[in-house]
Amino acid sequence: MLGPNLIGFADFKGNRQLISAGNLATTDRVALFLMDYPRRTRLKLLGHARVLDAREHPELADQIAPPFLRGKVERLFLIQVVSYDWNCSQYITPRFTGAEVETYTAPLKARIAQLEAQLAASAIVAPSANG
Repeated sequence: MLGPNLIGFADFKGNRQLISAGNLATTDRVALFLMDYPRRTRLKLLGHARVLDAREHPELADQIAPPFLRGKVERLFLIQVVSYDWNCSQYITPRFTGAEVETYTAPLKARIAQLEAQLAASAIVAPSANG
C-alpha cells in the first residue's frame, strides 16, 4: 500500500500483455476482484488508475517491485481506491492447492490402504470356493 487509498503494482517486460494499459487508454476507471478461494471471500475494489513509466520513477519501482525483478519493470500502475465491497460468496467455487488436497485426502488414503490390507489378508485365510 502506497497511501491510505493508493495501491500500486509493477508491470514487467517480457509478458507481452498490454491489455491493462490498453484498457486505460479509454477510461481510468478500474475494478479489481481479489479472490480467496479456500475461504470463499472476494474483495472488490473500485478506483481510478494511472500508468507511469518505471524509468521516470525508479524510487517508486523499487518500492513496488520485488528486488529480484526490479530490472524488468517497465510500467507502474497506481490505483486511487474510491470504494470497496466484500462480495457475496454464493458463486465462488472453492479451489485448493495440491498440498491442501493431499492433506485432506491423506486420512482417506490411509483408511483405504488399511481396508485393502484386511481384504488381502482375509483372501489368504479364506478357503477357495473350488475347494
